[in-house]
Amino acid sequence: MQNKHLEHPEDSILTGDLSVLDWFTTKGSLSVKIDGAPAIVWGNDPETDTFFIGTKAVFNKVKIRIAHSHEEIDQFYDGNVADILHACFDVLPRTHNIYQGDFIGFGGETEYQSNLLTYRFDHTVTENVIVAPHTQYLCSTTLRDAVAYPFSYKLTGNRKCKFVQPLAWIAYGAERFDDVEEVCAFAKMMATMCQFVTNAQAQKMKKVFNTFIKIGAELDDEALATACDCDINLIRLWKLVKSIKDDCLYLCRNNGPTTYLLGEKIDAEGYVLINEHGSFKLVEREAFSRANFNHGRFQTS
Repeated sequence: MQNKHLEHPEDSILTGDLSVLDWFTTKGSLSVKIDGAPAIVWGNDPETDTFFIGTKAVFNKVKIRIAHSHEEIDQFYDGNVADILHACFDVLPRTHNIYQGDFIGFGGETEYQSNLLTYRFDHTVTENVIVAPHTQYLCSTTLRDAVAYPFSYKLTGNRKCKFVQPLAWIAYGAERFDDVEEVCAFAKMMATMCQFVTNAQAQKMKKVFNTFIKIGAELDDEALATACDCDINLIRLWKLVKSIKDDCLYLCRNNGPTTYLLGEKIDAEGYVLINEHGSFKLVEREAFSRANFNHGRFQTS
């Protein structure tokens, strides 16, 4: 299952693909989305059979920035990113695989904010670096041809490297989950009355949704249908699927560090659920995505 850009479940139905309605009710592997920066990629370079480290720039087609040594880190990177890569190069466990994770911070503290969210650990972190792994890459020739896959197994850190991979689960037995199954069945019937759009039109609609969310505008049926130039029933289906997503998000639990968004305690940035029907993210768009949009470093959710 290739992991490209993780989509919001409600956005996936615009072209008529309703598989997400089965995804909602199928058990799978749930993981917590961790909000760190920068993204770090490390592992075994298939071209050199040696350990490497870098940012997502290791996958560049032209300006390749794969560092196999401290000297190459300084050659390809500078500033705070270089400092982080130097520290991680020394302590990340060597592996034959290729992983990507978000950098959370250096050890010695209980509270960290490397990006938008703040994480508070129960005890002072004694390891040198904290990384949240979330993706594995498979390739046999060159990193430029690597294919990304989400993974759920736990990586083992060491006394100098702390991996953060909280245990996450869904309260499938909760009464509210029965409502999710019923509403998914209703959504399938509702879909028979919708006029779906092409992939190109769907991309334009997603930009409209993101604009409404960014400015805090009401997600009104008629206003969205007019702005998107689409069937109003499709907007109503989109909003229904979004409400199903919100119900599922309500049922998610995790045992990770205490998390804060702009000083307010929250459960998590969101979750990623992987099962036989695909991989999607469960994120409360009006809260986290809006904050992301309006954060200086972000332009998309």
